[in-house]
Amino acid sequence: MKKSEIRKIYLEKRKSLSEDEVFLFSEKIFINFVNYFKPISGQKVHIFIPIKKFKEIDTQRFITYFQSRNIHVYVPKIVDEKLISVEFFSDTKFIINNWGISEPISDDDSGVLDFDYIITPLLYCDKNGNRVGYGKGFYDHFFENVTEKTKKIGVNYFDADDMIEDVWENDIPLDYLVTPTEVLSFLTGS
Repeated sequence: MKKSEIRKIYLEKRKSLSEDEVFLFSEKIFINFVNYFKPISGQKVHIFIPIKKFKEIDTQRFITYFQSRNIHVYVPKIVDEKLISVEFFSDTKFIINNWGISEPISDDDSGVLDFDYIITPLLYCDKNGNRVGYGKGFYDHFFENVTEKTKKIGVNYFDADDMIEDVWENDIPLDYLVTPTEVLSFLTGS
């Protein structure tokens, strides 16, 4: 299937989820992430703030967990059509941008490129780690600049399935996908 078709299908599937399902699936995704990756103090994690109207995975549990274990948390912000990474603290102030996304007020890019994990929003992921997002390409550009050791991790309610037909050369695949039922690795030799 093509990305445009996939985007429609998975936006609808997500829309049909109840608030209880969003909570339960988000919790299972969080547990699978922690059990698989076992993040530790001092690591650096870039994680999105969910768009509630699109029923994205609730990442608050992740953020609370990371902060309680002295794991550095960074969140995205779009500045001049580019995704930057702003360090998150318990007193970080947020605003809602034009797309309805909660972002930090600060425009200070942390400059961090050696994240341990980038937890990435998506609508769909195929069995090769190719993702379908909202079509803006912000994460692909962001992925281009991070170090090789950074694990690019998608989180999704739905399992990887049919291949995406229109993968572009600038699309950067994920290394892992975490769902409520499993963690898939797309790395060769894993």
